[in-house]
Amino acid sequence: MQDKRNRTVLESGRVRFVHLDKIRPNPSQPRRVFDPAGLQELADSIRQYGILQPLTVRRMPGGLELVAGERRLRAAKLAGLKEVPCIFVTVDEIQSGMLALVENLQRRDLDYIEEAEGLARLMRLYGLSQEQAAMKVGKSQSAVANKLRLLKHPPQVLEALRKGGFSERHARALLRLPVEGRLEALEVMAARQMTVAQAEQYIESLLKPAAQPQSKPKYIFRDVRVFLNSLDRDLDLIRSAGIPCDLGREETEQEIVLTIRLPKTRPGKTA
Repeated sequence: MQDKRNRTVLESGRVRFVHLDKIRPNPSQPRRVFDPAGLQELADSIRQYGILQPLTVRRMPGGLELVAGERRLRAAKLAGLKEVPCIFVTVDEIQSGMLALVENLQRRDLDYIEEAEGLARLMRLYGLSQEQAAMKVGKSQSAVANKLRLLKHPPQVLEALRKGGFSERHARALLRLPVEGRLEALEVMAARQMTVAQAEQYIESLLKPAAQPQSKPKYIFRDVRVFLNSLDRDLDLIRSAGIPCDLGREETEQEIVLTIRLPKTRPGKTA
């Protein structure tokens, strides 16, 4: 049960003890996954030391709504508590959602997917721009943009990333692949237990086009032979006119080099 001395200290401030059944969850709670083992550890701690940080609630028609402290609330129920210490705040729906998200961000209770989903939900519900959302949660606009890019993954890929324990950098690298190839790539990455660097190299290899076989050089022997035959006939005409001439030829895989030697004067004449 809650330590009496702890309760006395809490009640001396702006904290009141509230029955658990009077507190309803925050619909803007960004956290979606709660580790059972972690909750049990927190419940054991609460049984021994009580709740050291009060929950934050706001008054609503028909009861109270949790603003921040979802994990502590769940652990308190596991611990068998009937009531929990709460701080009452006067906030609207937007502020309530903001406080829930900011508390989780500051405590690092969210995984990167929940953080991205929480940011997107706040922007969608309250019409915030990336810049406005960044200011609200104390992050740079570029950091918010990078988080939101992760939501370009379809739900099944996001779930596979979470279940596989992949990091945010793994998730960002995977965005380079076409959507239809991402799940298969994740299976390979998981089977090989790839680091971020290894995953980036693997994805780069998938994006490279298959090496095209080198086409064999196309020879134009028919046209060359026609030219050579024509040249030979022309040289025969020169020789028949009494002018000696010589045709030299060197041939490689790439070219044929022809050298024609002619005297500057006719035979028997001097310059």
